[in-house]
Amino acid sequence: MNIIKIQEQIDANRRSVSFDSYDISVKQMYDMILEGMIDIAPEYQRHFKWDTPRQSALIESLLLGIPIPSLFMATNPDSSWEVIDGVQRLTTILNFIGDPVLMEKAKINHTPLKLNGLEKLDAMNGTEYKDLPKSMQFMLQTRPLRVTVLNDRSDFNVRYDLFERLNTGGITLHEQEIRNCIYIGEFNDLIKELATDEAFRSMVKMTETAERNGSYEELVLRFFAYYEDRENFIHSVTDFLNKYMEKKTKSLKNKTHLKKVFHDTFNCLRTSLPNGIVRGARKNITPIVLFEAISVGCALALESGVQLQMESAEKLLNDSNLKRLTTGATNNKKMVNDRITMVESHLKNVI
Repeated sequence: MNIIKIQEQIDANRRSVSFDSYDISVKQMYDMILEGMIDIAPEYQRHFKWDTPRQSALIESLLLGIPIPSLFMATNPDSSWEVIDGVQRLTTILNFIGDPVLMEKAKINHTPLKLNGLEKLDAMNGTEYKDLPKSMQFMLQTRPLRVTVLNDRSDFNVRYDLFERLNTGGITLHEQEIRNCIYIGEFNDLIKELATDEAFRSMVKMTETAERNGSYEELVLRFFAYYEDRENFIHSVTDFLNKYMEKKTKSLKNKTHLKKVFHDTFNCLRTSLPNGIVRGARKNITPIVLFEAISVGCALALESGVQLQMESAEKLLNDSNLKRLTTGATNNKKMVNDRITMVESHLKNVI
């Protein structure tokens, strides 16, 4: 075991993480949420799951002065905070103390909480916030909440890693959902916009679960990454996509060009592949690697300006050589280049 190397790695990674910690009262937190300073319902945390007894137990803990786990947030580019871990706790607090009129005005989902299932404060079962005397309301409002905030000095890789590691209220985040949280900006907005494109959607078949997890957006990202940057691909797809996303988040100078390439590619494919990018008996699922090869290969072929042989595109889907390049252990640089080049050459009729 190389102790020196281990210590160097610890020191390097600790320096790249930057946090701020605060003690914020329940009332202050409530006001910050109403004013839009805290995003309590980012896309990946839409589904509130706690039942009434569990919500009631949290309010009981606050009234009794029992410490609750720290809330974890991240700073957005506009300096607002986004909840990473703690949305269940904050939503419970809002459900109990929130004014329905103000909550509706702030466009925050609100289900008024009536306490139930309490053990230590069982005399409060059936109680709503408005039923409490002012002294108890004040006591609850002034309870401190410990908040740890990942600030904007932390680099993208650290932010991604922390989103991936944290237990976000029992919700498992998928890679593209994390990217949507970390790489906020014009390029991410472009990906979301193009993920709804009709021609693109007609080419891609996936399950409802995959759709909810951001798989359409990830396919758009993969298309651009392999189209523009595949020479930087080594082996890890996640690292490759993250690095490309970071680069485009910092500088997006060819947005118009990328949109044109995307639309030209999928409009062309839609006329040639009526069933989408599928093969064999599985007509309801688009294999990711096949999608990459067909879409990027087509984009490069179109870019060449030669007359394409698009009538052979459907036959290409089941080509034995392409199948070999898109099944099994395919995530190495040579295989990536070979399958994309094969599609490009086939469509240009130069093979």
